[in-house]
Amino acid sequence: MLKKIITEYLGANSSFPILAEESGISAKLDKFYWVVDPLDGTSNFLRSIPISCVSIALMNDIEPILGVIYDFNNDDLYFAHHESKAYLNDSRLSVSSTEQKSDATLVTGIPAKDNYSDEEFGKMISDFQAWKKIRMIGSAAMASVYVASGKADAYSENGIFLWDIAAGAAIVKAAGGKVSLQNLTSDFRVDAIFTNKNI
Repeated sequence: MLKKIITEYLGANSSFPILAEESGISAKLDKFYWVVDPLDGTSNFLRSIPISCVSIALMNDIEPILGVIYDFNNDDLYFAHHESKAYLNDSRLSVSSTEQKSDATLVTGIPAKDNYSDEEFGKMISDFQAWKKIRMIGSAAMASVYVASGKADAYSENGIFLWDIAAGAAIVKAAGGKVSLQNLTSDFRVDAIFTNKNI
């Protein structure tokens, strides 16, 4: 229902095509297009874990230029444009100043797949050991705004869907962070790394 409201509104007020979770592409993607995730953190939502949100982004190819994330559990609106600062409601956002991984918190996730090799798990554990704290919260969009607001210092996840992180990428960048989106696949998965720029 929410997805229908969002996509109908965007369709009526913009000529850009829409890429949305579940429904896919409304038309052939041009240089500019909307990316919509009406419910990021679905599993959390279904189990009444209050970490989930609505996420909307405007993309220029693979570059997010506008992002809006609504944390409806706390009635908090995060937003930014590539020519603006990042905001949480009426307050400016800024990434943390942490400089060392050994002092930092990484928010991440493990992509759903049937099998992980011992080598993959070994690399994951080795990566985790470099950080002071690791958090897996079940919502990539909320992880992004935690980086943008300085609650965490970095977010990293491979094979994450573009609609999960597009809006967050715009917000992190506007909050002074560094954003990397690489290896876009045909099903719109990317390898995402967001940091406070110091790490």
